[in-house]
Amino acid sequence: MKHARVICDGREQRGTSHEFGGQPDAAVRLDDGRVVPQGQLTWLTPLAPTPRPRTIFALGLNYADHAKELAFKAPEEPLVFLKGEGTLTGHRCLTRRPAGVQFMHYECELTVVVGRTARKVRRDDAYDFIAGYTVANDYAIRDYLENWYRPNLRVKNRDTCTPLGPWLVDAADVPDPMALALQTTVNGKVTQSGNTRDMIFDVPFLIEYFSSFMTLQPGDLILTGTPDGVVDCRPGDVINTEIEGIGALMNTIEQGPA
Repeated sequence: MKHARVICDGREQRGTSHEFGGQPDAAVRLDDGRVVPQGQLTWLTPLAPTPRPRTIFALGLNYADHAKELAFKAPEEPLVFLKGEGTLTGHRCLTRRPAGVQFMHYECELTVVVGRTARKVRRDDAYDFIAGYTVANDYAIRDYLENWYRPNLRVKNRDTCTPLGPWLVDAADVPDPMALALQTTVNGKVTQSGNTRDMIFDVPFLIEYFSSFMTLQPGDLILTGTPDGVVDCRPGDVINTEIEGIGALMNTIEQGPA
């Protein structure tokens, strides 16, 4: 099932994906039974609030073609950085491009939502610890980049820089997360395409790897990286990052202060 968290009638409400106008996922069936088209809702991230700050892991250079695109050797172990929860924003929301920036690009990423406490998990058991999946668009600002192996805070931790959603899809409804097509469009033009099977470090490996030295908690996120094909995004651009079976996440760029 695909779950959503939205604001309707001035209050937060929950619901699930629903067909509208003959189009799948075009509306939300709220818990009160009403069916509301996407455009009439204010979207929140699909994640349930947690009583603590959630840990957000983000993978860099986890697709060999993207590493090659950036003229880097594919990493021999996961290249990981952490993000603050304040970076997250919802479907159909705005992301600010700082004034004076020369290159800001999207990153379409399959995102894993941890479902239960995980410590010392074996690879073969990894899927048992996943609640579901969603789509992230993890924008990066190359102007601020000091080193691809150690992106500084301004590259990946600005407010609104990581749209997430629209749906949280139950893990049971994703038979093979390692065989999903990814696609990004900018103003309706396809600019990126790939498949999760091309990850260097797959989802079970990442669960085993992280839980080998730290405890994963319910609600933690793992953003698994992006394939090649990133382009500069300008104010007014409408970006759609879509993953097969998970959803299409729409976001618009607005001009912001420096």
